[in-house]
Amino acid sequence: MNGKTNSAALILGIFIMLGLGILGWQLASAAIKYKSFERTVYVKGLSEREYPADIVLWTLKFSVAENDITKLYTEMEKNISKIKVFLLDNGIDESEISVSIPAIYDVYANQYGTDRRPEFRYTARQAVTVYSTKVETVRSLMTQTGELGKEGLVLTGNEYEAPAEYIFTRLNEIKPQMIEEATKAAREVAQKFAEDSGSRLGKIKSASQGQVTITERDSNNPHIKSVRVVSTVEYYLSD
Repeated sequence: MNGKTNSAALILGIFIMLGLGILGWQLASAAIKYKSFERTVYVKGLSEREYPADIVLWTLKFSVAENDITKLYTEMEKNISKIKVFLLDNGIDESEISVSIPAIYDVYANQYGTDRRPEFRYTARQAVTVYSTKVETVRSLMTQTGELGKEGLVLTGNEYEAPAEYIFTRLNEIKPQMIEEATKAAREVAQKFAEDSGSRLGKIKSASQGQVTITERDSNNPHIKSVRVVSTVEYYLSD
């Protein structure tokens, strides 16, 4: 009786092992087929264009020094008036001009460690800012600030301390077409890869919307913007 039981158990064990072996082979085969089906290639496509900025932000700064606080404010008002006249006479609208709150310093109140007093007790700094869509007009005015100097107004700062800022705002208008160009460029790269590898290009598996960057074309032309759109696309490959 025990012999028959052991034989039956042995036979059952053999069948189980064969079954597991067959199952393992089938799973391995399915995995290989799935892996083959999942052959993909990642590619990037680029679209790049240049556009002029459509908004300029330009700040004109000046400082005033006086011993009489009343004269200080009077002098600041004169300077602001001169700057405004200069801008308005050269095509800038009143609505495009703003004036900052003055920063006034009492040098005597902040004097430490010396008995020698400076020549002027009060100093003030103020700025007039232009925010305009007339980019070329403003760029022309930047070369004419000497006219303000002839009226006794000395601007402070320079192109490094207070550079004009140029802004490009029409990205939403051009982005769809640039994404289309970038995606088309990506497909051309993928098609070439497929041909070189002896494969056929399949459908898109995944794709990013497109990474967008806006930079200055170069340091000498900050008003010209370089717009780049990079799309990343994953394609299926088949033999």
